[in-house]
Amino acid sequence: MILGYARVSTSKQELESQIQRLKDTGADKIFSDVISGKRFDRPGLSEMMSFAREGDTLCVVRLDRLGRSMKELLEIMDRLKARQVEFRSLEEQLDTTTAAGFLIFHVFAALTDFERRLIAERTRDGLAVAMAKGHMPGRPKIETTKITQAQLLIAGGSSKASAARTVGISLSSLSRHLKSVASE
Repeated sequence: MILGYARVSTSKQELESQIQRLKDTGADKIFSDVISGKRFDRPGLSEMMSFAREGDTLCVVRLDRLGRSMKELLEIMDRLKARQVEFRSLEEQLDTTTAAGFLIFHVFAALTDFERRLIAERTRDGLAVAMAKGHMPGRPKIETTKITQAQLLIAGGSSKASAARTVGISLSSLSRHLKSVASE
């Protein structure tokens, strides 16, 4: 049996293209998760691992859909191997039914881990450069005078939306600030 596994990191991303490719490949049953690849506790992956039987093949569209770190990929591969479940990745054309395919899997697992680490390094470097130039990451601070003006408008009978528009901030920013002031 071919078991498919699809994963996206956030609900803003779509699973359908992965699911369709897995169906086109002949997947008999597809498991999925909408969760970061950094997380090891993925319900769809756990369900698939419990379902897999000797002789099955796990198929993913891309290796990074299965895991983001070399450690995790190797752990999953060991669990599959212990259950005598083969593995295929469509994009990388990996197939662990052969010795060469198993070797190539390990090379790609190392490259996936390397890529993840490079992205993290570039992000840290970019933040350091921005901070050195005086740019602070995150949301810009809202001037307290704008909040005070908005509070006065609300006290005078204006709606929160109208007050936010008048002082030039978003309603969500005003609401968040008012909520934090109220909880103090």
